Amino acid sequence: MAENQRFHLGTVGALALSVVSSVSIVICNKALISTLGFTFATTLTSWHLLVTFCSLHVARWMRFFEHKPFDPKAVMGFGILNGSSIGLLNLSLGFNSVGFYQMTKLAIIPCTVLLETLFFRKRFSRNIQLALTVLLFGVGIATVTDLQLNLLGSVLSLFAIVTTCVAQIMTNTIQKKFKVSSTQLLYQSCPYQSIILFIVGPFLDGLLTNQNVFAYNYTPNVLAFIVLSCLISVSVNFSTFLVIGKTSPVTYQVLGHLKTCLVLAFGYVLLRDPFSWRNILGIFIAMLGMILYSYCCTIESQQKSIEAASLLSQVNDSETDPLINVEKGSGNLPDNVVAQAPGWNSSKDQHV
Repeated sequence: MAENQRFHLGTVGALALSVVSSVSIVICNKALISTLGFTFATTLTSWHLLVTFCSLHVARWMRFFEHKPFDPKAVMGFGILNGSSIGLLNLSLGFNSVGFYQMTKLAIIPCTVLLETLFFRKRFSRNIQLALTVLLFGVGIATVTDLQLNLLGSVLSLFAIVTTCVAQIMTNTIQKKFKVSSTQLLYQSCPYQSIILFIVGPFLDGLLTNQNVFAYNYTPNVLAFIVLSCLISVSVNFSTFLVIGKTSPVTYQVLGHLKTCLVLAFGYVLLRDPFSWRNILGIFIAMLGMILYSYCCTIESQQKSIEAASLLSQVNDSETDPLINVEKGSGNLPDNVVAQAPGWNSSKDQHV
């Protein structure tokens, strides 16, 4: 019981860390991109991953975690796939309208559910499906404003959805298959992610912004926000792997939509961004969907725990009761227990 409580506390802490760090980095990057004009998002992400790797290397040197090497091909493939998904999402935003990009992000949850159902035989109850539908409907009302379709943007969005879903599913399955922690997986995959984004980042940013990241005028304010963004990204990347490892890719996506609602609310309160009744209604419906999803997950988790405890208790009882084992033919009596035939009793014969 105590171990189960520690697991739940760790999960809640990971979720809280993910929300706080993600909302913080969105606000920081919004100031960096919108206010200061630093629009090189992919290159900035490569710097995030590089700083994350350096931070984890220092943590390993200080023995905060143990380095656990495992299948190098799996690590390389996962790192390249994860880096590619980030680049494709940025390309999707560049070649589509904001509304269509938001639809792309909404499609990640149904795609993840489909892939886990087809390839991992994972079942999602009707209550979970209903909660996810309510959530996606609310986020769609709050964020999707315009839908402008084009062939190239649609193809890029399709690849972005698939790579993101597969990468997040692999984040969960690799940790369980190789019995590595989120920190160990992040430490080993970070170099591949940062290298691929560092190589393609300037090209993608130049294609999307028609500017050269190396020719940009780096003022002290820009440098300060870049450093702050990179520091926050360490917590973002760590909490991302932690949440997916402790919960599931679908739960992480649900958490991501919670962050979107919080960013919209903070943008209105702090930055006086325009806000309409659609945003308020959408956020309300999305929050309702999140509450339903959390409730359903909690109930199903409790039911699984009760069933597992009941099954374990039955197994223990059958193993510890020698008479049951003998009657079933599955065990032997202890040495100090002598089996007697039920048809004859010496004391009765003497009495007679």
